[in-house]
Amino acid sequence: MAANSTMVTEFVLMGFQLRPELQMGLFFVFLIVYLFTIVGNLGMILLVQSDTYLQTPMYFFLSHLSFLDICYSTVIIPQLLKTLGAEKTVITFECCATQFFFFTLYASTECFLLAVMAYDRYVAVCNPLLYTTAMTPAIRLRLLAGAYAGAMVNAVIRTGCTFSLSFCNSNYVDFFFCDLPPLLRLACSDTKPREQVIYLLAFIVITASTSVILISYLFIIRAILRIRTAGGKAKTFSTCASHITAVAIFFGTLIFMYLKGNMGTSLGEDKIVSVFYTVIIPMLNPMVYSLRNKEVKGALKKVFKKMKISQEE
Repeated sequence: MAANSTMVTEFVLMGFQLRPELQMGLFFVFLIVYLFTIVGNLGMILLVQSDTYLQTPMYFFLSHLSFLDICYSTVIIPQLLKTLGAEKTVITFECCATQFFFFTLYASTECFLLAVMAYDRYVAVCNPLLYTTAMTPAIRLRLLAGAYAGAMVNAVIRTGCTFSLSFCNSNYVDFFFCDLPPLLRLACSDTKPREQVIYLLAFIVITASTSVILISYLFIIRAILRIRTAGGKAKTFSTCASHITAVAIFFGTLIFMYLKGNMGTSLGEDKIVSVFYTVIIPMLNPMVYSLRNKEVKGALKKVFKKMKISQEE
């Protein structure tokens, strides 16, 4: 498989290459994180669906963000756990490409969805009287479909560019899933033209999303500054605080990972950053939106109260 004349039909994921006891320790840590991710995000979806006070456009998009986080983590973490348990894992070329495609799809959709959520906050704060007519169920679905459509285009082109390369030097991927930087290191054909397309797409996706977010929040900040009372300003800003936190965490890591290119950073550093945005962030999002949101906390209290009453009966 390492000969130059042999085309790669499968890859070997090397994972973290740590001592066995550390590997098993990480296995249980990531397993617990994954369970928290599934329970937290699924709980958020069920909470939004069950509480009438959360039947608003903001929570409609939030429930879809939770759905994306479940899908996003499920594409990566089971493979990560398998690699930790076996030290290295063989994955076919087709499975590697499939994982790469869905990882790109969900990550890109999350970028666009966070931008849509910023636009939703802009309409709610700057045009509250028009909010119900500007965010009808049909418009929400169109915005959501647009996020998925843009992500699909990015995923198809990015996957096609990556897996049309010739991998004939080695099939050992020094990573815990099929990601772009380690795959590019294995290519024996010229990667420059495809790299330029891939990083241009990443730049467009991230720039377009962050531009919508920044412009939306510039108008939101201007509207908040016009509010005369300190209490009114704090109340209005609190509706955006959770979203701002989620945006800062998600885009901060993505910008570092995908707009830096191959600028001499080590794969060890890439692994640490990748763990953060593929494993940790999907777990953090429901916490961010529940701990910093009065309406979600109120809905949770009602659920716990109902559970307490049913137990007493």
